[in-house]
Amino acid sequence: MRKNAVVIRDLRVVRGGRPIIDGLDLDVPAGSVVGLLGPSGSGKTTLMRTVVGVQDKVTGTVHVLDAAAGSPALRRKVGYMTQDASVYTDLTVAQNLRYFAALAGVPAPAKAVASAVATVDLGGHEKQRVGTLSGGERSRVSLAAALVSDPELLVLDEPTVGLDPVLRRDLWTVFRRLAADGRTLLVSSHVMDEATQCDRLLLMRAGSLVADTTPDELLTSTGAPDAERAFLALIDAADVAAAADSGGRPGAPATPTHEETAR
Repeated sequence: MRKNAVVIRDLRVVRGGRPIIDGLDLDVPAGSVVGLLGPSGSGKTTLMRTVVGVQDKVTGTVHVLDAAAGSPALRRKVGYMTQDASVYTDLTVAQNLRYFAALAGVPAPAKAVASAVATVDLGGHEKQRVGTLSGGERSRVSLAAALVSDPELLVLDEPTVGLDPVLRRDLWTVFRRLAADGRTLLVSSHVMDEATQCDRLLLMRAGSLVADTTPDELLTSTGAPDAERAFLALIDAADVAAAADSGGRPGAPATPTHEETAR
């Protein structure tokens, strides 16, 4: 197995003439669940769009599964789940999945659809229109659409947003099972308690990487009792350092380079 599923060096992304991400380096270890955590506007969605190859105005090096991000060879190797459900509400679950299988050029679509449905525990809902499903079930359909090509890397943009604790727990159970099968998952969130579900954490603030660590290392290094307070401690320290570097008032919050319009 390759060491890293994603390797990024000196990444710079510009929007509206201003840098959103400026000089970012990071690795995503293969076969693991990596949490991309940070507040809204920190650059998470922009980074994920860059990894899947759909972000413009990008410079630097972004290698995904040993190929340049967005390469045609990655079409079936990378699954992308956007925050807003990217499925069609007027189609059934099976129709949606057959459509996405066709887009990815899956050679055995019927088998792929059945496998994706089973993985996300939607058996019995195949003929149901997506518009009649609950919010949690729609999230599962979106995940199944990302899975239908049997990808090596899953890029999931805040997949649990708006879900109740039980549904969030159930989705994380699916994520852990996928990682155990050898897939790599890059999962973004601004819910800090999800940090404990990850093998590794990438903590972002204002387009920069505040920390690349593990859940245990995060708590140990900050002395905080939980992930949320540990993250806030790192954010406060980063803001103080940024204010000092810019000659601002010590302790004043650093101004983000640019707020993402999406998140």
